[in-house]
Amino acid sequence: MTARDTTGPTRDSQGLFVVLEGIDGAGTTTQTERLVRALRARSMRAQATREPTNGPIGTMIRQVLTGRIVVADERGPRAPDWPTMALLFAADRMDHLDADILPALRAGTLVVSDRYDHSSVAYQSASAQDPSSVRWIRELNARARRPDLTIVLDVPERVASQRRAARGERAELYEQSAFLQRLAGFYRVLDQHFPGEPIAHIDGDQPEDVVHAAVVAAVEPLLQNVHK
Repeated sequence: MTARDTTGPTRDSQGLFVVLEGIDGAGTTTQTERLVRALRARSMRAQATREPTNGPIGTMIRQVLTGRIVVADERGPRAPDWPTMALLFAADRMDHLDADILPALRAGTLVVSDRYDHSSVAYQSASAQDPSSVRWIRELNARARRPDLTIVLDVPERVASQRRAARGERAELYEQSAFLQRLAGFYRVLDQHFPGEPIAHIDGDQPEDVVHAAVVAAVEPLLQNVHK
């Protein structure tokens, strides 16, 4: 008797899995929290989560992003190269699935994640600037459970930069303007890199309430399958 695969594309769970994606400053964190509150207001079991996670690997990734972990070589202290980052994110994702997402889905919860493997494909391939990197990063995540819906919040880099500046936070590894311009362009055509997956694009350069209403409308067709 073989063990059942619970990380592939099969749908053996009762809950639903929704992902919000976009560049830094697109509003994914805000809209993830608002969507979960709206679902709970309908007496639905809903849970917010995020990547990188707060687990051991995710914590390491966050230290890399903030410059607390560096590689010291002839180029001087620097962040690890993109293949290392892709591997770290993939490991964090599998831990995330095992520890949080899949148990919640089996319990009938609607899980809303602020980022998933689409971010790995977008960010690491934009770092590599090599089209062949997309295939390799997708292969690293081939065992990841596919979302029932991915919502991309599309915003221009200029708007995202203004929002990040308003937060007054220290710039992280992937928050350089030229990089984010490439990234915004990648997200606009994300569907091409995840063919056959349900992906909805929403104009994130709108008032927060307008974006929230659009996010809820995108999720609405799935809600009939969620157990209250």
